[in-house]
Amino acid sequence: MDNHADSYRRYLDGDDKGLVEIIVHYRYGLTLYIGGIVGDICLAEDIMQEVFVKLAVKKPKFGGKSSFKTWLYSVARNRALDRLRQRARHKETPLDECFETSDETDIEKQYIKEEQKIELHKAMKRLSSDYAQVLYLRYFEDFDTDEIAGIMRKSIQQVGDLLYRAKKSLKTELERAGFTYED
Repeated sequence: MDNHADSYRRYLDGDDKGLVEIIVHYRYGLTLYIGGIVGDICLAEDIMQEVFVKLAVKKPKFGGKSSFKTWLYSVARNRALDRLRQRARHKETPLDECFETSDETDIEKQYIKEEQKIELHKAMKRLSSDYAQVLYLRYFEDFDTDEIAGIMRKSIQQVGDLLYRAKKSLKTELERAGFTYED
């Protein structure tokens, strides 16, 4: 199966379970990716829902020129950018970040891990939008350079250069914030 392309085809043929499979599989990753673009996790959740509503209602055609996942993330990116343009026109104020905590048996380790994640997210928010997007797509969603180029509408060379500069910039931001690496 090509990243749930078959599930989408089944949905287009009338099997609602296909869309449910797609939503269950991609909802969290899309939300985090969109959150990196818009800088507001609550808005990202709204946009993620809009993307799935678009799939359900408008049933856009998946041409198969890329993987289904690449196509879906491109749809999400376009919707996020549309919302940013709308927000700029209406001058909305972004909400504070929402962080989820977890109950673990080793509270101290979990606390340290959460703090590191928060520092990482804060450092990524200080990066340019393109840097944050390319890092998220590569390291959180495991897209390869070709797929990232398709999503971000850049050449493979531009993505490679962008990824190099983004990693260097993130390292600088983390060091500036006093981030300590695990052993």
